[in-house]
Amino acid sequence: MNALTLIFASLCIFSIGYRFYGIFLSSKLLRVNSERITPAHKYCDGRDYVPTNKSVLFGHHFSAIAAAGPLAGPVLAAQFGFLPGALWILIGCVLGGAVHDLVVLFASVRHKGQSLATIATKELNGSIGMVAAFAILFILIMTLSGLSLVCVGAMNNAPWSLFVVCSTIPIAMLMGIIMKYCQKFGVVIASILGFVLLMSAIFLGKNTVDIALLKTLFTWGAKPLSIAIAVYGFFASVLPVWFLLVPRGYLSSYLKIGTIFSLALGIIFINPVIQMPAFTSFINGGGPIISGPVIPFIFIIIACGAISGFHAIIGTGTTPKMLNNEKDLLFVGYGAMLVEGFVAIMALIAAVTLMPGDYFAINTPKVAYDAFLATNPGLAVKDLAFFSEHIGIDLAGRTGGAVSLAVGMANIFNKIPTMDKLMAHWYNFAIMFEAVFILTAIDAGTRVGKFFLQDLLGCMIPYFKNQKKKASGIIACLLFTFSWGYLVYTGDIGSIWPLFGISNQLLASCALVVCTTMFIRMNRGKLALLTAIPGIFMSIVTLQAGYIQIFGKQLSNGIFLKGYFQKNQFVLGILAITVMIFMMIVFVSSFKKWYALSKVNSVMTDEYGEVVKQIVEE
Repeated sequence: MNALTLIFASLCIFSIGYRFYGIFLSSKLLRVNSERITPAHKYCDGRDYVPTNKSVLFGHHFSAIAAAGPLAGPVLAAQFGFLPGALWILIGCVLGGAVHDLVVLFASVRHKGQSLATIATKELNGSIGMVAAFAILFILIMTLSGLSLVCVGAMNNAPWSLFVVCSTIPIAMLMGIIMKYCQKFGVVIASILGFVLLMSAIFLGKNTVDIALLKTLFTWGAKPLSIAIAVYGFFASVLPVWFLLVPRGYLSSYLKIGTIFSLALGIIFINPVIQMPAFTSFINGGGPIISGPVIPFIFIIIACGAISGFHAIIGTGTTPKMLNNEKDLLFVGYGAMLVEGFVAIMALIAAVTLMPGDYFAINTPKVAYDAFLATNPGLAVKDLAFFSEHIGIDLAGRTGGAVSLAVGMANIFNKIPTMDKLMAHWYNFAIMFEAVFILTAIDAGTRVGKFFLQDLLGCMIPYFKNQKKKASGIIACLLFTFSWGYLVYTGDIGSIWPLFGISNQLLASCALVVCTTMFIRMNRGKLALLTAIPGIFMSIVTLQAGYIQIFGKQLSNGIFLKGYFQKNQFVLGILAITVMIFMMIVFVSSFKKWYALSKVNSVMTDEYGEVVKQIVEE
């Protein structure tokens, strides 16, 4: 099979999904009302609630949700073969992830742009909302620490990548000022200027490796980068949203979408053959990257590329506070997720067009590679020495997915005529591209985490309830940033990422289940099954994967998968159990609410003229 076939199939499926299923959900399930005033207008404060052009908001939302998940997840899942990952991305994105993002954004818009925990409080009860709030806060801390560790690994001792990433900050600030104070043509001027400056930064960044002063200035180790990312996250979340966060996300979307589009053109031009088989011998477990079986672990490893709970944090955080009109919900919510699904397909292709031996050599730790090769002699390296020589670094044993994705992208671009001398440049560009992807999720996630922590602290200290108080926001942001920043400074990706995967997908399940409760209350009838079915499915497979990850399991082929407790990682095991228990409490409460609402036969009309079973406060 060639890569062109997979690209064509994904574009067709995503287009059909948007044109038919997305519009159906928007008109029938959500019943979008373009005349209804959105929170961005109703509570406009010029700081967090800001009516935003739908194209700019799409750029911000896509940049915020598209972090390491659609890049690293599909690459790691290629261990099972190209077919399981491709099928789950296509099916999961259209029927699960895009639905999740659309309905969560809708629910928040109908609840003053507030968080998922607040929505759970109003749709279920206060106690459940508090449980959900603590679970979401824990998950968000683990998510941001995991994403930051991937970013640190990508930019560590990479001066070109770091130079360009740092350059996006002042460029974004300039764009924010133009869009804020130049009302008539602000977006157009800022877009053109931002694009020109970004391209200039990329061109100049290419030369940092040849300029001694710049190379010294932008060559940072892991520890300084860990501190710098936390400092950036803090300032991005306390400054006005129009000044840094939104324009930087909009600016980054140029690079993200442009790179993926260029990669798609490169694949179409050279039409590479998929080297990885449809199914490998590791689908039943025992792989060097993911030791568990393809089911249920395919649903955990591929997170943001198919469905992700982190999107619920953004969809009930910054984005709903900036939605200009409810008719923009489909474009921003459903559309952005489909684009992310396409990104995941591109990442998968970049991985599976590498020779299998090279793929496993990059993603298998060096200490374990000899034993792996002894039992899998057919997976010896083919072109890895060539890649290492032309890129200039030893690529073996660089686990985590980021490096193999960058090598795969560089390999595709390198085959374009006249481009074969630029492999090192393509590789470093890909690393920088991944870092920008991740940072835009970190800044938006930190801002949302600040809101969450203010709500929780406000239950004990009333001063924090008023989010308009600048000091309360700064204190909450300092505490939250320190929490995930400390994990980044002291932790490692191998210990945090598995826990993130379980927690992330449980949060997606939680969001779908809570939104289903809302739709049953709003008298949507059987249409509520469109969110209930994916929510229940993800709950089952994620809890199954969580049990295996925590306690371990004897697999059918006799391989023993060690859980956290077998590996003496008791803190991570306890955290995983805590999150699972919290989420199960929310699930059970939601199911009880479904049953109670199903017994309600009377209906009433709310203040907007909608016929509902029960009226709740916005």
